[in-house]
Amino acid sequence: MDPTDSAEDEAFRAEIFRTELRDWLHDHLTGEFADARGLGGPGREHEAFDVRLAWDRHLAEHGWTCLDWPEEYGGRAAGVAQQVIFHEEYARADAPIRVSHIGEQLLGPTLIAHGTEEQKQRFLPGIRSVTELWCQGYSEPDAGSDLANVKTTAVLSDDGTEWILNGQKVWTSLAHLADWCFVVARTDPAKPKHRGLSYLLVPMKQPGVEVRPILQLTRTSEFNEVYFTDARTDVANVVGGVDDGWRVAMATLGFERGVSTLGQQIGFRRELDGVIASAKRTGAIDDPLIQDRLARAAIGLDVMRLNALRSMTGLADGTPGPEASIAKLVWARWHRDLGELAMDVLGAAGTVTGPDYDLDEWQRLWLFSRADTIYGGSDEIQRTVIAERVLGLPKEPRA
Repeated sequence: MDPTDSAEDEAFRAEIFRTELRDWLHDHLTGEFADARGLGGPGREHEAFDVRLAWDRHLAEHGWTCLDWPEEYGGRAAGVAQQVIFHEEYARADAPIRVSHIGEQLLGPTLIAHGTEEQKQRFLPGIRSVTELWCQGYSEPDAGSDLANVKTTAVLSDDGTEWILNGQKVWTSLAHLADWCFVVARTDPAKPKHRGLSYLLVPMKQPGVEVRPILQLTRTSEFNEVYFTDARTDVANVVGGVDDGWRVAMATLGFERGVSTLGQQIGFRRELDGVIASAKRTGAIDDPLIQDRLARAAIGLDVMRLNALRSMTGLADGTPGPEASIAKLVWARWHRDLGELAMDVLGAAGTVTGPDYDLDEWQRLWLFSRADTIYGGSDEIQRTVIAERVLGLPKEPRA
């Protein structure tokens, strides 16, 4: 994508979409929604959940969800430029962090690209209206970075009408709140591990599904373990075909690293500005090494934005490109480094918590960002993808 807008895009940006969105956010971020501004970020998914859910549904009622979806599925068919505007303006308004992003930004585009028409008609309306929430059933204790090593199994029932699932998933964000889960499961153990997987849509509210919250360093529990014990889903709830789950799962990961990262970067800018303000308050700004690190962080944000715009070349035709792995590698390390910088700016005061382990925003940032280089695809895996798909180096053998 050329980061320089065409005249048509610029006119659209300036005269219609951006103004409409800014005015709408100004008029509607009032009352309890205004009180929820900025709530629900990483490590804080528990904050004001009911209010944020109501906000998401309010967005849906006014046509501000699923903008990039085709019009026949309730979207606006918004192009990349319009999506960028939405995420940037949403972040600048400090609107509440969305609770429906897994369904809207991961599963929805996956179903549009790879689902059957029946699956689209069944599941897309609930995602768009935020009446059904989703979680992602990928990682397992022995299948994190090596996702193809999943052990969770799915076998057909005797009458062939249902899939029966057994196994364990881990680090499942918001599983305790989700109505459905898209699960990568092994449907043919005799095939090579990348080829015997299927992508299943599984209801969470049923016997045989147990969710166990994982207590983190931040004392929050948005991550969970999920145990499937003879859990069931309809035989038709396979996306992309039986044993074709690896291709579909990779498509989902590509969508995860798409346009919304530009909105994420606005949040990063706000965090960096806060660290700079803390450095001025504590006097750390006078340290030449701190000055250098702050300057590098600012430059890193600019590089991140340009790379995100470049990576959208594939998204323009609906297909994520391998450059998304570069974006994940860059932002994860940048954010982790910002957490360390924040603690160095605070100095000894950063080691002291409030009553009952009450963390401030910088302590929470530092602790939670330790996971940034692991979740959503570890740094090691992203480097492998970059080597194979961007640099053209020989692929690692796959079983």
